[in-house]
Amino acid sequence: MPVTQLTYETFKTNAHPPPRTECVRTVLLVDDSRVQRRILKVLLVKWGYNVIEAGCGEEAMEICRHEPIDFIISDWVMPGMSGLDFCTQFRALDKGRYGYFIVLTSKSETDEVVHGLEVGADDFLIKPINAPELRARLLAGERVLVMEQELSAKNQIVGSALAELQSLYDSIERDLEQARKIQDSLVPERSCRIGRSDVSMLMKPCGHVGGDLVGVFSPGPNRLGMYNIDVSGHGVTSALMTARIAGYLSGRFLDQNIALEKRFDRYYVQRSPEEVAQILNERLLSDEGVEEYFTMAYAVVDLRNGRASIVQAGHPHPVIQRADGTVEFVGTGGPPVGLLPDLLFESFEVMLQPGDRLIFHSDGITESTDTDGRMLEEDGLAKMLRDLSDRSGNEMLDDLFWQVTAMHPEKPMADDVSAIMLEYAGP
Repeated sequence: MPVTQLTYETFKTNAHPPPRTECVRTVLLVDDSRVQRRILKVLLVKWGYNVIEAGCGEEAMEICRHEPIDFIISDWVMPGMSGLDFCTQFRALDKGRYGYFIVLTSKSETDEVVHGLEVGADDFLIKPINAPELRARLLAGERVLVMEQELSAKNQIVGSALAELQSLYDSIERDLEQARKIQDSLVPERSCRIGRSDVSMLMKPCGHVGGDLVGVFSPGPNRLGMYNIDVSGHGVTSALMTARIAGYLSGRFLDQNIALEKRFDRYYVQRSPEEVAQILNERLLSDEGVEEYFTMAYAVVDLRNGRASIVQAGHPHPVIQRADGTVEFVGTGGPPVGLLPDLLFESFEVMLQPGDRLIFHSDGITESTDTDGRMLEEDGLAKMLRDLSDRSGNEMLDDLFWQVTAMHPEKPMADDVSAIMLEYAGP
């Protein structure tokens, strides 16, 4: 095969495929010696490579910006841009593929070779060039390029899978955000006034949606029902349960509220708290496939005299904070709702005086931990309530939540936090 000088411009129009059927690699020869390039080109074409020539580093960089290059064989010492300078700029290109860089040199000092490797050279050949050694170096580079191509292909697959996962994640994120808005609508107002008394509510899920629920309803003057519910588990399943329970205890649609019984199509009578727990237990267990249960504190309060009848179904003990700031935990416990059939629930009564507070709270408060892992428990909650006795309404509940989360500020909430508070002002 005749040896001819092949420049970058003539390569683009006159290149012919090499005499082999597998992947054809392109080699860029960079040397200011035309004779040296001609000798190397003869060998490379014989071995089946496409060959492009450049007489200096600047010309080689222009080629690399426009052509896909697999191998570069570059002289170290050249006028203008040296081989290592060219290597540095070549590595800085955003090519989307790897090019194997071999430096030709008469230098054999270790420091020089180390510097060449540091700037991006893959291999070195000492002049004069030995053909079998060059062939061996190219075969070693071929293995690197094959592995790089396989890795790139796998990365594309991984990238495509990650893009699909991100799309699914974004869709789930949008759904969860909408679910959060729907759950927020279950407690449309954080506070309300019934008669002269005020009711305040707090609901803070540990994720997008939670399994806690608070609510209040009034079937007539001086009467109210209030509840705090904690569904087992977290996340979407628990949130769906809270939505369902909120429908059973609706304050907007009293006809659908199972805690009320309509009399003479004129007014509503409140069922006893234990009867409400019994009905909820039967409804929950009647649904096949539902494994969730919930704890509940539910009270019927007569605002004329301050008498509150309460059922404590597996829920933390209700709290009464007297007008003088003292704190009492009341109740004798009881089984959760929806855990077992034919459960018996019992209620107890407490008397509220003007200025007293009745507080239901979830275990996300008393089981919160500090930096040493110690739980707040009832004693810690009582202290917080005494410290906040001069505050009222949502301000008091918000400050309580702030103090709970400040116990371990670096740690995300491990459980939903909720509370409802009745501030009794008398008839």
